[in-house]
Amino acid sequence: MRPVRGCQDHGARIRWLLQVAVVVTLTTTLSAQGARRATTIESLRLFPGFFHLEQVIVRGELVVTEARSVVRTDEHELRVILGGATTPGQAEVRGVLLDVGRLEPNDPRLIGYDQPDPDRWPRRGEELVLKVLRVAPVDLSAVQSTRGIALEPWRFDGQTVTIAGQFRGRNLYGDLPGSPRESRYDFVLRRGDAALWVVGQRPRGKGFDLDVGARVDTSQWLNIIGTVRRANGLVLIDAARLTAATAPSARKADDEPPPPAPSPLVEVVFSSPTQGEVEVAPDAVVRIQFSRNIKPETLEGRLTVAYAIAESGAPQSAPCGGDTPVRTEPCERDTPGWEKRYDQATRAVELRFADPLASFQTVRVELLEGVVGFDGVGIVPWSLVFHVGR
Repeated sequence: MRPVRGCQDHGARIRWLLQVAVVVTLTTTLSAQGARRATTIESLRLFPGFFHLEQVIVRGELVVTEARSVVRTDEHELRVILGGATTPGQAEVRGVLLDVGRLEPNDPRLIGYDQPDPDRWPRRGEELVLKVLRVAPVDLSAVQSTRGIALEPWRFDGQTVTIAGQFRGRNLYGDLPGSPRESRYDFVLRRGDAALWVVGQRPRGKGFDLDVGARVDTSQWLNIIGTVRRANGLVLIDAARLTAATAPSARKADDEPPPPAPSPLVEVVFSSPTQGEVEVAPDAVVRIQFSRNIKPETLEGRLTVAYAIAESGAPQSAPCGGDTPVRTEPCERDTPGWEKRYDQATRAVELRFADPLASFQTVRVELLEGVVGFDGVGIVPWSLVFHVGR
C-alpha cells in the first residue's frame, strides 16, 4: 500500500520544523564568546585553533556558484556557507569560522556544509568554512586606518601610515593569534574590531612610558607613524614615531547574531611567551589563553612549571645535574616559585614568578589532563617550552 500523500507532507513539515528549531536554538540561547575580529584569510588559515567559532570579518571577492561559494583575494580563498541570496563581488564578509575537523559530522552548526570527500572527515585545520552572518560593500573611505590595514594589509605593504589605537600590551587581552618575537617591547594596538602588532619602538614618549606586561597601562591611546609589513600571518607596523592620543567617544556596536556553541573540547589558543621562543626576559609573565572559560579550581595540581633539559644536545646550563642529555623532564627540586591568576574576561591564566627566572634556562609549562571547562568538558593536554635570555 502506498503512503497517503497527506502523511508524506506532514512528515516533511515535521522535519522542516525540527531544522528551524535547531537554528533558532543556536541563535537565541548561546552566548557570544567575544568581539568580532577583523583579519585576513591568510591569518585564519595559519591560526585555525585561535579563530575557530569566533566571529571574524574578512575582505575579498565573493564568488557564488551552485557547486561552491568562496571569498577570495589574490593570495588565498576561503569557503563560505551563505544564509540567503547574496550579490557577488568585492565585499566585507562577516561570519563565524568553523574548523570542520574540530566538529563532529552531525554537528548542527554544519548545516549547509557539503563534505568534499564522503569517505574521509577532514583533519583539524584542513577544512575551514566561514558561516556567513552578513555581507556588506567595502567601505574605502577610511581604508588607511587600523581596521583597513588589518583587513587588507597587502594594499599597504611598505607604505608609511599614520594610525591611532588603544595600547593593549604584549597581547594581554588575546587580540591576536601569535607574536612577531622581534623584541621584548613588541605590543598590540587595537581600535574597534581590528588589532595590529607594533614593533621597532619601545612604547614610551612625551608624557608616557608604558609596560607591555601591565594591564594598568592599557587605558592609554597612541598615535603611530610607521611602515606596514606582513610576517607569518601577522600584520606589523614598524614604528618610527609614537605620541600620546586621546580616546575617541564611544559608539554603539553593530547588532550581530551570536556565534555558535563552543567546541566540545577546551584548547589553548595562545600563549606568551610563544612555543620555542628564545631570549625571554627573566621577569616575564607567562600567559595562557583558552578557547573558552575553564573552572579555575581544576588547575590545582594540573598546571606545572619547571626547568628542563633539552632532549638532545648538551644540557642548557640546567642545574638539575648530570652531563648526559636526557629526556625532557621537569627538575622538581629546581622548580621556580610562582603564583597563578585566572581572568574570566579573557579566558586566560597568568603565571608570575616570585624571583626572576634563571638566565639561559629552558622552562617547561604543562597543563595536564583533568582541567575542565566551565561546562565540565575536559581540556586537550598542552605544554610550552621557552628559553630564558640574560
